[in-house]
Amino acid sequence: MANFRSIDCATPFLPPPSLEDWLPKDHLTRFGVDIVDQLNLSELTRQYRGNGSVAYHSSVMLALLIYSYATGVCSSRRIEAATHDSIAFRYIAANEQPDHDSLSAFRKRFLQEIGALFVQVLRIARQMKLLKLGTIALDGAKIDANASRLSVLPYGHAQKIEAPL
Repeated sequence: MANFRSIDCATPFLPPPSLEDWLPKDHLTRFGVDIVDQLNLSELTRQYRGNGSVAYHSSVMLALLIYSYATGVCSSRRIEAATHDSIAFRYIAANEQPDHDSLSAFRKRFLQEIGALFVQVLRIARQMKLLKLGTIALDGAKIDANASRLSVLPYGHAQKIEAPL
């Protein structure tokens, strides 16, 4: 007979665990949060008037974007879902869950500033020898093609047509 560990998903944690304890010390999330803490975000924070609903801090939103882009998550909806599902995203957001509208609005509103801050992050990472910058080229050429069943010729038939030509 098999001997299994007992698993009960409904068991509460006593006391509540710290997200700090769940991430390794060298996790990319910690790097992102530490880097954002070193950046000058006054250009972003001064643009908030202070009226309306309470906003998420610019450092949280920027750290979420940096980590999500570094891990290939680009959609605001997926970032929002990750703040519910992923320990790393929860760590960045301090267990808050910014909605996709807030993430998208932040990205649109501060697009120029975010671009400049991303360059700073890349420079810091390069100085720390965490990455190597190079050139990446993508070919986005569009070529018309017709691969329908009716337009594709069998090899034998193509040879017959080619002979008179």
